[in-house]
Amino acid sequence: MQELDYSPPTHEFKMVPSSLDRSSWTAVPSDDSVRRAAEILNSGDKVALLVGQGAAGARAEVERIAELLGAGVAKALLGKDVLSDELPYVTGSIGLLGTRPSYELMRDCDTLLTIGSSFPYSQFLPEFGKARGVQIDIDPHMVGMRYPYEVNLVGDAKATLERLIPLIEGGRGREWYDTVCANVTRWRDVMERRAGLDADPINPEYVARALDSLLPDNAIVTSDSGSTANWYARHLTMKPGMRGSLSGTLATMGCGVPYVIGAKFAHPNRPAIALVGDGAMQMNGMAELITAAKYRHLWDDPRLVIAVWNNHDLNQVTWEMRAMEGAPSFLPSQELPDVQYAAFARSLGLTGIRVEKPEDVEAGWRAALEADGPAVVEFLTDPAVPPIPPHATWDQMEATAASVLKGDADRGSMVKQGFKAKVQEFLPGRERK
Repeated sequence: MQELDYSPPTHEFKMVPSSLDRSSWTAVPSDDSVRRAAEILNSGDKVALLVGQGAAGARAEVERIAELLGAGVAKALLGKDVLSDELPYVTGSIGLLGTRPSYELMRDCDTLLTIGSSFPYSQFLPEFGKARGVQIDIDPHMVGMRYPYEVNLVGDAKATLERLIPLIEGGRGREWYDTVCANVTRWRDVMERRAGLDADPINPEYVARALDSLLPDNAIVTSDSGSTANWYARHLTMKPGMRGSLSGTLATMGCGVPYVIGAKFAHPNRPAIALVGDGAMQMNGMAELITAAKYRHLWDDPRLVIAVWNNHDLNQVTWEMRAMEGAPSFLPSQELPDVQYAAFARSLGLTGIRVEKPEDVEAGWRAALEADGPAVVEFLTDPAVPPIPPHATWDQMEATAASVLKGDADRGSMVKQGFKAKVQEFLPGRERK
């Protein structure tokens, strides 16, 4: 069939050739709605922005309006690469996997501008009635679903912001802006101290922290669903030119390795790194290594790194059961067999590196990033290090304590590591351990 001569369809019943025109189009809101949105934003003293993947094509405009408003900017997980984390007013991710500054930004703001995000967890948004709201979204079916916005601007983020920015008044006081920036600086110190804490054998936060300074400027990073998504969200500094993604809508396990292979096909000249837990790796990641081995010769840049957090535990679910239900870890369903991921990679002709001690973590990353083809770097990490949410509620703390009283199998290490991690938020300086 593939060798037969092609002939286009003739003008017959229900036979219509495809249209070849690809004229561009842009959706923009009405001038009146833009003016009303500007009035709300100009009236705010403590403005917060929430950006999602829908703002990806409007990086410069988002920066401009944030600076005019003196606003802090929180990012939904799928919008992590929309703005650089190096900007002093970018508070990072929002939600259960988010940062303390993002939580404080939403808690204390009086005005909210959401751009290209359908972030669904309203408990992490401003309290209803406390903040006025404006939303920009290209999908009319999504406007007003997550928060009682006063003005919903249906349109392309870039085109809409280009119409909105000239109406924004600058010259605000710096008190709110300075507070946001100070919160961000403090949080970065907290995360550095957490990553420096001892664990048995390796602190999973340190693994992500060590990668951060080694990331190539044009890296594409994917994360699987699970506790690795916490470390991706909180420890990796997205810079201009970097891309990142994960299963932000469904939180589906097993996405990390397929995503990173897809990234290599789309951008064969860029390095790509996947952050994966051992649960997801056993689900489908090991099989996908065969795909990477088969197609490695098609990629101009040989760097494809798959990092495995090997803690023998379905860790995110274990901690959710503790914090949400007060249920102790249930080893028959949560404990995972110890698989030699690096050895499996070597059996396929790939680079395989197994890191068992914290002092070897950075060297492990360097070796994987310098490999001449796909590499698996496996870190033996401590399952007792908790993915503490940015604001642990009393109910969550009470439930976690209940899991200890019910005889959690790892209760000793869990209490020790949880206390050490949480106390970092209250230390005044940069001392470690």
